Amino acid sequence: MFVASGGIAVADGSGDPTAVKQNESGEWSDKEGNPTYKVSDGSVDWYTYSGYRRYHSECHVCHGPDGMGSTYAPALKDSLKTMSYADFLGVVASGRKNISTAQENVMPAFGDNPNVACYMDDLYVYLRARANDAWGRARPPKHEDKTQAYTAAEDACMGNKK
Repeated sequence: MFVASGGIAVADGSGDPTAVKQNESGEWSDKEGNPTYKVSDGSVDWYTYSGYRRYHSECHVCHGPDGMGSTYAPALKDSLKTMSYADFLGVVASGRKNISTAQENVMPAFGDNPNVACYMDDLYVYLRARANDAWGRARPPKHEDKTQAYTAAEDACMGNKK
């Protein structure tokens, strides 16, 4: 791992994405404990599915459909090949300003936006699946059900009182 200009740690990759453990909210983690995806028989885990939905409601406007990038913002499908989980969270929460290009690029901070902040793991998992070519450019037709623990965490994050 080395630190690139701008202070972002760049790894040789996002690590081995193989899902090894699932918690009570249905989130899979890799051997390092980072959130990851579970894709089998054309079906995805809930986090990958939710990440697909959240990405296309909040992120694709700048970063293009399916994380493929645009003339305005980079391809997150490629960024997740070298960006660590911690750095992903930091950039999404705090934003980023890139002035080393001919055109100044600014990613706004989304740490105060519950429609993004409450779903950062979902977004990471979906983009990690795209970065590792585990999921293509399509809406997942089948997915695991949302767990009660996920719903409770979502309600708490969004400020929904039950």
